[in-house]
Amino acid sequence: MMQSHSLLGHTMLVDSEFALMQLAATIALEHHERWDGKGYPYGKKGEDISLVGRICAVADVFDSLLDRRVYKEPWEEKAVKDYFVMMSGSQFDPDIANILLENFDMFIYTWKSLNRPKDK
Repeated sequence: MMQSHSLLGHTMLVDSEFALMQLAATIALEHHERWDGKGYPYGKKGEDISLVGRICAVADVFDSLLDRRVYKEPWEEKAVKDYFVMMSGSQFDPDIANILLENFDMFIYTWKSLNRPKDK
């Protein structure tokens, strides 16, 4: 199921007449592709992955590492930063990873602002 959600999401969105939905279809399809070609569903590599797919790959992992999930506790901010340093050029487009790293504190601040518990 984990690997099939990219294809399922793409299939659900790709036939839309709306440009925004076409963009969403591309994101759904490519957000688990990797810069080094070891991702899924197609093993696209480097600039064969759309820019929006490469950006969303970084955003998706950034969010998932910081957030608590049923299968894991949230990572410390330093560990997240270290992960992006380590995976830049393999999992992630190095230019996009560097933008995240150069602006890391701002991205952390924004993430925390958006994930603040909501008042009831």
